Amino acid sequence: METKIQVRSFDSPLSPEDFSGIPRRPVYAILDNLRSAFNVGSIIRTADCALMERIYLCGITAHPPHKKLEKTSLGSMPYVPWTHKETLEEAVKEVRNLGARIVALELTNKSKVIWEYQFNLPTALILGNEALGVSREILKLADDIVEIPMFGYKNSLNVAVAFGIAAYEIQRQFWNCIKKESRIQSASKEE
Repeated sequence: METKIQVRSFDSPLSPEDFSGIPRRPVYAILDNLRSAFNVGSIIRTADCALMERIYLCGITAHPPHKKLEKTSLGSMPYVPWTHKETLEEAVKEVRNLGARIVALELTNKSKVIWEYQFNLPTALILGNEALGVSREILKLADDIVEIPMFGYKNSLNVAVAFGIAAYEIQRQFWNCIKKESRIQSASKEE
């Protein structure tokens, strides 16, 4: 018996106006001095897919308008709330005032393995510079530090890849809540 596989469309069937009314997940990304606009664009695209609340683009991190962001975010830029801050400390202060737990993604002797860490909502995830990672000064601002286990010769992932893993680990931990919210939203639209 042959079953046809239907591939989902690339974009939401909702209008941009209806989409903007969907409640976002209380998860924030704080990008500290990322050098590559392509990495930033990729992170923005992933943040859109995960329906994250906001991205903070700190320091030299590329921010709109920027041609390379548009290229790698594949049109998701208008759907992801973002703020540029001169310093990461400003972003940390803002999300802490919103009640977010600050979690840095970095390999240290104090890191907790991401699969064993229980995220709380709201949460803010700090990602550091591609070459230098999250600085020691910034790590001191974090409530917790989590790491993605590394088993190869190299001990780091591309920052956009690491962000995707972390964003979807948070989604996985709250999957039952997300499914319930989706069912409620679908039912209210049918009424």
